[in-house]
Amino acid sequence: MKKPEKRDTVTYQLKQGRKVVYIGETNDIEATEQRHKDDGKNFTKILTTSVKITKTSAEQREADKLETYRRSHKGKNPKYNKTDNG
Repeated sequence: MKKPEKRDTVTYQLKQGRKVVYIGETNDIEATEQRHKDDGKNFTKILTTSVKITKTSAEQREADKLETYRRSHKGKNPKYNKTDNG
């Protein structure tokens, strides 16, 4: 029997005011926030956008959120997302 995936991952957005500048997923929101700050990303808050879900589900949700973002922003990703799937 296959062991079920842990539900330890959330999706999140980095925001600069009301503008979304990054969409991602993580299993450690505090460490991720610090890493983004250390990388020089300019944002005013980090917003968790899901409850804890499996990594597979979080990756799919991240890809879906990026697709939705691109549809309403002329095909462009948020400022700090470099690839189409995060």
